[in-house]
Amino acid sequence: MPPNLTGYYRFVSQKNLEDYLQALNINMALRKIALLLKPDKEIDQQGNHMTVKTLSTFRNYILEFEVGVEFEEDLRIVDGRKCQSSFIPAFSIVHNHLGRGTAGLRAERRDP
Repeated sequence: MPPNLTGYYRFVSQKNLEDYLQALNINMALRKIALLLKPDKEIDQQGNHMTVKTLSTFRNYILEFEVGVEFEEDLRIVDGRKCQSSFIPAFSIVHNHLGRGTAGLRAERRDP
């Protein structure tokens, strides 16, 4: 079982996000909006079940999944697509550096 990541994570910085979004064929207008956002994450983990809330001034997004199990991620509200996703924790990294793909998003854990 992965270590418990439950907590509130405040956005700190991002690196290479525009290149990552461009590689995903996200249109320029949506990329520019994404670069302006400073989304926080609220994670609730119950064993291998995780709920990740992405909270921003533009749009909130809730994702629920089982760790290590591939699932269909419905991104129609974000960019009009669906994709197959899985969350495989990389425990060799510091627990307060969260990332998705190679975008290099960084957050700090802020416990209530």
